[in-house]
Amino acid sequence: MEKLLRIAAIVLLMFNGVNALVGGFMMIVDPSGGKMQLPLSYLEHAPFSDFLVPGIVLFIANGLFSVAVVIAVFYKYRLYCQLIMVQGAILLGWILVQVLMVQQIFFLHYLMGSIGLLLIILGQMLTHQMQVKRSALEKK
Repeated sequence: MEKLLRIAAIVLLMFNGVNALVGGFMMIVDPSGGKMQLPLSYLEHAPFSDFLVPGIVLFIANGLFSVAVVIAVFYKYRLYCQLIMVQGAILLGWILVQVLMVQQIFFLHYLMGSIGLLLIILGQMLTHQMQVKRSALEKK
């Protein structure tokens, strides 16, 4: 069960990470949003005049951090369960702030918000699995 949960977490983290790296990079390269067909009107209620700052935050917080968490999960770093939950919370926070700023909801908000929630759940399930395993070892 633990292996299946880890694989599911890795798949979701990679999906988030790759998309965030590409999207963030595109926003950094073209802050006008033109290459991604993002109208600047999306930022009407945001404190930004272009997509540069959101692109940098997306690239680092959801892109690089997701990749780092994948590495932690792969090598079973002792805090990997918590890191999965942190990335899920970051993703959920990102989506919430984005919806508040754009003041519209798109399919991708539902998809990525669901992935954030799933990451939190997977991290919690893995934490529970580790506790059960540790408890069983202590009884021996």
